[in-house]
Amino acid sequence: MESTQKAKGAWIEMTLNGMEFNKVYGIDCIKAMLEELPERSVDIIVTSPPYNIGVNYNSHNDKMPFEDYLKWMEKFGEACKRVLKDNGSLFFNIGDKSSDELKSFEVAKRLSKSLRLQNTIHWVKHISVPEEGVSIGHFKPVNSDRFLNNCHEYIFHFTKDQNVTIDKLAIGVPYADKSNITRWKSVKQDRRDRGNVWYIPYETVQSEKEHPAAFPKGLPEMCIKLHGFTNETVVLDPFLGSGTTCLVAKKLGCKFIGFEIDEEYLEIARGKLAQNGVTSYF
Repeated sequence: MESTQKAKGAWIEMTLNGMEFNKVYGIDCIKAMLEELPERSVDIIVTSPPYNIGVNYNSHNDKMPFEDYLKWMEKFGEACKRVLKDNGSLFFNIGDKSSDELKSFEVAKRLSKSLRLQNTIHWVKHISVPEEGVSIGHFKPVNSDRFLNNCHEYIFHFTKDQNVTIDKLAIGVPYADKSNITRWKSVKQDRRDRGNVWYIPYETVQSEKEHPAAFPKGLPEMCIKLHGFTNETVVLDPFLGSGTTCLVAKKLGCKFIGFEIDEEYLEIARGKLAQNGVTSYF
C-alpha cells in the first residue's frame, strides 16, 4: 500500500518501491523504470534522449554504433510501457542532422515494438514566410552545399493502444476566420485544433547553455496540456538534463519525477527546482 508522509509542510507521496514524487534521482532511467517505479504509475512521460549525433555531453558517448543505440532505445520503450498507465502518453522528442537518412523514424520504429504511435508532431524551431514578411525563431546554419538547414525536430506521441483521448483545445488557437465559429455546430468557442505543427521558440540565452541539448519550457507544457492533467497527474522525465520538464510540471501543479545519470546536470536541475520552492524535497 502506498504511504504518505508530511515533510516541512508539504505532502510527499511515496511510490510502492520507495521513490518519492517531486524529486529527481541520479540513476539510470531504464533501471529505474524496470526495477524501482511501480508498473502503471506514470501518466505522462515527456523526454528527449541523446540523439546519437555527436553532441558533447559530460558523461554520455553520443556516438554509439547506431545498432547499439537502437537496441538501447528499444529497451527504453519497453521500460516506458511498464511504468505508463493504460491511458498514459509518452511524448518523445528527437532530432537529427540534415544528412541523417530516416534515423529518427528508425528510432520511432524501435519504440513501436512496445508502444503505438498515436501522433507525429513537428516541433518547428524556425520558420520563414518572406511573402508575409515573417522570419522568426532559432536558426543554426548548416555547412553544406547539399542539405537544407534542419529547422524542426519530431515529437512522437506514443500510447499503449493508440486510443488515448487528448485535449486538443487546451493548446488550441483562435480562428483566423471568425465566421467558422458559427458555421460548424461542433464549434463552441473561438478556438480550434492547432494541428501537429508546433512553433515553439527557445528562450533568449544570455550566457553559456547549462545543457547542450535543452528544449524550451513551451515544449513539455504543450505536451502535458495536450494529454490533460490534474494535481494528481504524475509526469516523468527519464532523461532529465537541466530539469525543464519537472519545472514545467511543478508550475502546472502536477507531481513529477526525473532521472539523470550526469551529476553536473542533476545538480543544475536540483538548483533550479530549489529556486522554485522544491528545497524540502531533497
